[in-house]
Amino acid sequence: MHGPTASTPLRTRIYIDGYNLYYGCLRNTAFKWLDPIALCEQHILPSILAPDDLLRPRSWVLLPAPSLKFFTARIIESVASDPDSVSSQARYHSALRKLHGTRIELIEGYYAVNPMKVRLICATQPKRLPKDCDTGLAWKVEEKQSDVNLALHAYHDALTGTVDQVVVVTNDTDLAPALEMIRANTSVRVGLVIPTTGHHRHPNSELVKLAHWVRKRIDTRELAASQLPRVIAGGRQATLKPESWYANPQRLKQVLGPVIDAKGSRGAAFKWMEAPNPFLGGRPPMELLETEQGTEKILSYINDWRSRREPAQEP
Repeated sequence: MHGPTASTPLRTRIYIDGYNLYYGCLRNTAFKWLDPIALCEQHILPSILAPDDLLRPRSWVLLPAPSLKFFTARIIESVASDPDSVSSQARYHSALRKLHGTRIELIEGYYAVNPMKVRLICATQPKRLPKDCDTGLAWKVEEKQSDVNLALHAYHDALTGTVDQVVVVTNDTDLAPALEMIRANTSVRVGLVIPTTGHHRHPNSELVKLAHWVRKRIDTRELAASQLPRVIAGGRQATLKPESWYANPQRLKQVLGPVIDAKGSRGAAFKWMEAPNPFLGGRPPMELLETEQGTEKILSYINDWRSRREPAQEP
């Protein structure tokens, strides 16, 4: 097996387990409108100092098409936690394709929802062994094929010489056999990024021992700095960030109506909300939505301006 020389940049491709990334870093945050290419290209990969086996420093270059493969599955409405989950995910996928074109490839598995018989934990004796517990029916929701697809794509790309380095964003032990085969049958280097923002999610030991280098967490500041534009043009109409994906969607909804009335359009309203405002302490109004007090400050300012209707002092 012959790999690139020390002076040759490693041809690199990123493989993201979307399910793992979502539940490890994005769920219940304001970072779901994430640009994964920007995150990896501008933050994660530049932070890696991974010498080769002879301790020579190595540089890298992302392959152009695709640079990143994103493995996911479409949410099923019957089990979605929010009423707009399906449409919001569809918007997100559309935004990624519009912005990055062939640089990103979305590879979809599917969700399976089936009733199954399970052992029920006894409320009065929670330590009772499963064999001694009653049974009942429960819905089993599983994402299918994503981990298999990721494993096959990473191994195929390594085996065919398409890449010199695979960077896998996951903490799923099911990927261990694929990484083991890459190490055994190719000279391709393996990078592992654990999708967690804290230290509560420990790297899987099986994956760690198969990687040449490991990034143990993703900082929230990196996620915040790697967000897609709110509006992405392309196709018949632009794709907009879902309002429920902002940090404080209920407070945003509360102020958005008055701001739209004041500014004349939704686009102008968001532009005002995201710009530093000298009348609000120099902070963007969007940041003030973090607290009830800040929300009231925005509403008070807008209502005061509307009552005066002085164009020279518009917000």
